[in-house]
Amino acid sequence: MQDLDHKKTIDLLNAIMEFELAGVVRYTHYSLMVTGPYRIPIVDFFKAQASESLLHAQQVGEILTGIDGHPSLKIAPMEETYKHNVKDILEESLSHEQTALGLYKKFLHTVDNASIYLEEFARNMIGQEEMHNLELKKMLRDFS
Repeated sequence: MQDLDHKKTIDLLNAIMEFELAGVVRYTHYSLMVTGPYRIPIVDFFKAQASESLLHAQQVGEILTGIDGHPSLKIAPMEETYKHNVKDILEESLSHEQTALGLYKKFLHTVDNASIYLEEFARNMIGQEEMHNLELKKMLRDFS
């Protein structure tokens, strides 16, 4: 086992937390903007995504404080595209989830061989983000 790079780990966890909190805002916004005949199940999907993003931010924050870090009060920058048809929202969601996946993979690389708990947390989150990517890709199939 190698020593955990606390600074790098804390910085990355803060970036993940900020990104997950941005996901809460993003998915809440999307849930409000969906229109059309499939509105209700898509709104429910986005509300669930917002809740999950909040849970992820809280889990990351617990780890941060557990390793003597200080959770950020910021959220990651978000762009308002003003494109609110379902296809555009799903594509933006896929892009968001792909970025989240990249952050968790970077986190795994950072904690690899330094903490079994953090490795397992990272792997679990990577699995969840991969699942979200697959779901969004399936939802987008009918638009191609």
